[in-house]
Amino acid sequence: MRLLIFSILLWASTPSLADQPSLRFSLADSWSMPLVNVRDGQPNAGILFDIMQSLSEHMGRTAIYHVLPRNRIQGAMERGEIDVRCYVSPDWLGGLSGDYTWSLPLLIQRDLLVTTARNAFPITAAQLHRQPIGTVLGYFYPKLQPLFDSQQLIREDARGQDQVLLKLKARRYFYAVSSQWALDWFNQNDGAGDPMQAVAVINEEPVGCIARNDLDLPVQGIMRALLRMKMSGEIDRIIERYRTSSAPPALMAP
Repeated sequence: MRLLIFSILLWASTPSLADQPSLRFSLADSWSMPLVNVRDGQPNAGILFDIMQSLSEHMGRTAIYHVLPRNRIQGAMERGEIDVRCYVSPDWLGGLSGDYTWSLPLLIQRDLLVTTARNAFPITAAQLHRQPIGTVLGYFYPKLQPLFDSQQLIREDARGQDQVLLKLKARRYFYAVSSQWALDWFNQNDGAGDPMQAVAVINEEPVGCIARNDLDLPVQGIMRALLRMKMSGEIDRIIERYRTSSAPPALMAP
């Protein structure tokens, strides 16, 4: 009986996850592996998921995830519905409204011009003329925007990066834009023996996290935790868990 009473008292005095303060993250519904895997509306794997989970643990907070269309994320932050947004660059957020703190760069977003194996010879996006190119809905491609504006290239949007590559594989278009990580992941898991090929580098962009400055948020603590995760090699180890062993090919500049 005494043991039972002691166990009940111990359980009652132990803080539950629900009692811990939360850290609310945004996830773009256009992301795919290896950045994040979403099942039943919630993430369960991926580079960004592991980084966000680890950051929450370092901060002693419970991670809450809001999966949103990319063009709705900033509005959610401005309304105070999101605390931290990761995998973002200042160059992508023109006219940013609100009070925020940026982390140091944590990752590199490397955008590639991709095609099928039969079409794989060195070429730049500027050498393509009057044809559609696979892109992700809502993504901004600064190096390609002048070509879109002049209609030298025509955006063929898909909802997610994996869908862009699937449409390329089905020959809905001859070229697409893909991140290095998404391309490697797609080829590793396709299993059809006909890998997509990168023919040029379009852009390389350092990306990090942005936190909403709020008295209820330990913003400087969040930034210090991210710095420790980067400097200690923890983020690199997370990336390594999802990388393929193949080396990227030699590519042309934009």
